[in-house]
Amino acid sequence: MMNLSCSCVWQLVVLVSLSLGTVQATASASADDSLDITNATIVVRGNNAPVAEQTAATVLAEEVEKRTGLRWEKVTNWNVPGPVIVITSGADKTLHGKAVPANLLMTKPESYAIATDLSQEGKPVIWIVGADPRGALFGVGRLLRNLDWSKGFVRLVQPLNAVTAPTYRIRGHQLGYRPRANSYDAWDVAQYEQYIRELTFFGLNSIENIPFEDTTSPHMKVTRDVMNCELSKICDRYDLDYWVWTPATFDLNDAERRTAHLKEHEAFYASCPRLDAVFVPGGDPGNNHPKLVMPFLQELSVRLAKYHPRAKIWISLQGFDMGEVSYFFKWLREHDPDWLGGVVAGPSSPPIPLTRTRLPKRYGLRSYPDITHTVRCQYPAPWWDPAFAFTLGREPINPRPVFYTQVHNFFAPYTDGFITYSDGINDDVNKTVWSALGWDPTVDVREMMIEYCRVFFGPDVAEQSADGIFALERNWEGPLATNGGVDATLALWQSLETKKPELRDNWRWQSCLVRAYYDAYTRHRLVYETRLEEEANAALEEAKTLGVDVAMDKAQAVLKRADTERCRPELRNRVVELCDAMFRSIGLQTSVDKYQASGAERGAVLDFLDYPLNNRLWLEHEFTKTRTMAKEEEKLAHLEVLRTWENPEPGSLYDDVGNVAKSPRVIRGEGINTDPDMERNPNPDFWDAGIPWLRQSWVSKMDWPIGLRYEGIDPNATYIVRTTGYRDCLLRVNGVRVKPTADGKEFGDIKEFPVPKELYKDGTITLTFDVPLELELNWRVQSRLTEVWLIKR
Repeated sequence: MMNLSCSCVWQLVVLVSLSLGTVQATASASADDSLDITNATIVVRGNNAPVAEQTAATVLAEEVEKRTGLRWEKVTNWNVPGPVIVITSGADKTLHGKAVPANLLMTKPESYAIATDLSQEGKPVIWIVGADPRGALFGVGRLLRNLDWSKGFVRLVQPLNAVTAPTYRIRGHQLGYRPRANSYDAWDVAQYEQYIRELTFFGLNSIENIPFEDTTSPHMKVTRDVMNCELSKICDRYDLDYWVWTPATFDLNDAERRTAHLKEHEAFYASCPRLDAVFVPGGDPGNNHPKLVMPFLQELSVRLAKYHPRAKIWISLQGFDMGEVSYFFKWLREHDPDWLGGVVAGPSSPPIPLTRTRLPKRYGLRSYPDITHTVRCQYPAPWWDPAFAFTLGREPINPRPVFYTQVHNFFAPYTDGFITYSDGINDDVNKTVWSALGWDPTVDVREMMIEYCRVFFGPDVAEQSADGIFALERNWEGPLATNGGVDATLALWQSLETKKPELRDNWRWQSCLVRAYYDAYTRHRLVYETRLEEEANAALEEAKTLGVDVAMDKAQAVLKRADTERCRPELRNRVVELCDAMFRSIGLQTSVDKYQASGAERGAVLDFLDYPLNNRLWLEHEFTKTRTMAKEEEKLAHLEVLRTWENPEPGSLYDDVGNVAKSPRVIRGEGINTDPDMERNPNPDFWDAGIPWLRQSWVSKMDWPIGLRYEGIDPNATYIVRTTGYRDCLLRVNGVRVKPTADGKEFGDIKEFPVPKELYKDGTITLTFDVPLELELNWRVQSRLTEVWLIKR
């Protein structure tokens, strides 16, 4: 048998891969066969290289030093001992007299090649050759993601041999310096640069700022004007596209405000050393007809061209009705403007495939996906347990790598890329997922997460922590009370926490721990507080023997044990500690009062850590009403309604239609793999209308479910359908519209629909709902469905 040395094996891999011109080739190697590059030197072109190429070399040297303590020298000659890492870009065929391998010379923008050359004994060379300076930067990111490192040591376990180019030309994230962000507003310039740098590791080539908002934050280290300019400078150093999001939130018929806004834009354009694109959303916010918007954008384009001739204006059709959308495309055909870069497709925009069909090919189509929110948003967490919705809320730490891989790959082929909507670091994993998929949509999501964890947490915990991130995503699947995996996820992260105490100040590490502890605490509270509600209802059953007031006092005492006898206080305390640590490490504002978060929806998860996970608030509100009633019989009747709410008569079939754990008869639709917009699988939403005492089932609403199905119905019995919700319910039983005999319109009011016997002779009942036509109403006050009973009389 032939016995090849490690060096020979690696040489063979390199020579074969380069001679064949493969897009990507790798070879596995054991730890003993790895390439020690601890004492590497970086060979660069020097000061004549483009700034971004010089930045790439600086990034490599500084990031290796942060992780290992090693200081790799940057030189402009080959006369150095030991391993060499070469960073160059462009079409030059030689570097300091040495030929650049011809197979590494790329031409496609942003592409790069990496090769591990072991042909010279004792002096391995790792080539990083970009087609342009950006390519060199992305090649450096690829190397950093694949290093095995520890303090004082770096090695390459697998030879890197790749020739690769991005699939999509726009790959970015919105990092707006504004008070509404849950963390960005607390950063100084250095923190912004570091975060942008780390996003480039996975192929980011654009960031989007929000320069015009007249509010300030108590956390801001510098003024908005200063940061607006500094972000432009950072993009210039890294050769990243600098976009800005600039809505027109006033009536464009207002000539005075219009003129002032144009001047504000021009002053901003003049202050930026680099500006590549100005995005003006048609709506969200903004409420102007395109006949006003398009001339306004044309005027902006003239001012933009004075300072940044290559920059383009982009527009979204968010909030446009069908007539306004048609007007826009007609205007586009008639004017064919050169200053327009393209259309941005965001939440409440026309469907991406339809937009691409109607948009002339010369214009780009950029996706603007919301990756930062979980409810009341473009991509809500599918069938999220209400316990999470009431506590974690709209903007928690939300790693969803599997979900967003499906969303990206479903829509990306219609687009030229994306700049995501983000309002903080809570979606950091999601940013990485989109960046990596924008480069290569076929990348394996687990390998992507392992690279993420390797570069930010260390090679020794890369696989375990990657699996821990997937486990955090699975924590949100299905009913929480029966999801035993939540405690297993916590156990995994606790073991990692013990194994890597040196990561205690790493904010990405902290964010995973916050979620692991928070999820487990919430699950244990849900189980505990559900049991307390059951005990409280049992106490109410004693009202006839104990008396109404005594029974209510007893029930209230049971419910208050959630405060006086806390469930798993050690988990709660750890969440509080970690939230405080994240405020110090990255400025994450998890509380309005404690950390001055801009609002309850903006990541303030600490403020809802003890939010009741049973109907305590509703019961206590109803007890107050009961005590005002004059007659004992009336009080007893009211308590009986409360006690038996979900089972008013023996054999009642009850569905809390927005609760994944309590909606067994609700018909579900397609999965996210074929229906990521959930157009054919209506999703629960959560909205309390500012009323704190609502039953939890009235908050976890549905607009509207596909239907509910009942099997095994007695064809000789009499049935009624009872519902709660808000405003109107247009019910059909087996396709036939039925009319209510009770038709309450407010939260908690009962609707009742007698079911004609001829409709269920076959023993099945399917309930469906016609959607009320309420286009003139804000979604917050439109009709909705919350609970459904089928009651046998």
